[in-house]
Amino acid sequence: MRVALGIEYNGANYCGWQRQSHVNSIQQELETALSRICNHPIDIVCAGRTDAGVHATGQVVHFDTHAQRDMSAFTLGLNSQLPDDIAIRYAQQVDDEFHARFSATARRYRYVIYNHPFRPGILRSGVTHYHHPLDETLMQAACPAMIGEQDFTSFRAVHCQSNTPFRNIHHLNVERIGNYVVIDIKANAFLHHMVRNITGCLIDIGIGKESPDWLQHLLDIRDRTQASATAKPNGLYLVDVDYPEKWQIPSTPLGPLFLPE
Repeated sequence: MRVALGIEYNGANYCGWQRQSHVNSIQQELETALSRICNHPIDIVCAGRTDAGVHATGQVVHFDTHAQRDMSAFTLGLNSQLPDDIAIRYAQQVDDEFHARFSATARRYRYVIYNHPFRPGILRSGVTHYHHPLDETLMQAACPAMIGEQDFTSFRAVHCQSNTPFRNIHHLNVERIGNYVVIDIKANAFLHHMVRNITGCLIDIGIGKESPDWLQHLLDIRDRTQASATAKPNGLYLVDVDYPEKWQIPSTPLGPLFLPE
């Protein structure tokens, strides 16, 4: 049978999602625990591979198994086998045609900035600290230019392996909640470091270094070297993955932390 899992994790202690030799990854931890429960080797496929230090509240994976298990084995049982910073939110048997990556129609990320003169203590791995005041209204004013299907060459990592720089951003919003500035972005898919590179540019607009129309200029010139530095990974969360209704993938609260839906 094929099973879909909803996963949340704190990525601070991992090299990222993808399994690698000699370093610890989210994928390796999940596959090891699942292989114990199913009593045979398990390979999993995820909706979106996150980088080192990046978190998730809405990651989705699928795997195939010939072991006959109740779904509680993949929730309560799997949670008992996993490290404390990785947790299962749901398990559901799905059609064999379902694919966590290729069946997805959109991914949604949130980037959380703690905007205060002094660094945080409790949430230090879950947010990015930025000490200069940020004007979220300027940041939001820049966002409309990014909406729609466009060439995002200026916002992709130099070593990005995607065959095309075109992506379709569905929404990009910036809001302040007390000392926290939250960037919320949804697209059909993302280029490597695309969210963090957009965030770096929005921060420079928020401090007044660049004007809101700068994002349009970066889109037009298609030159990564002219954009801002890549923002740190620790404020970034994969919060949701969209699928067609026919797959009946459960809906879960987005998060992270205190954030509303």
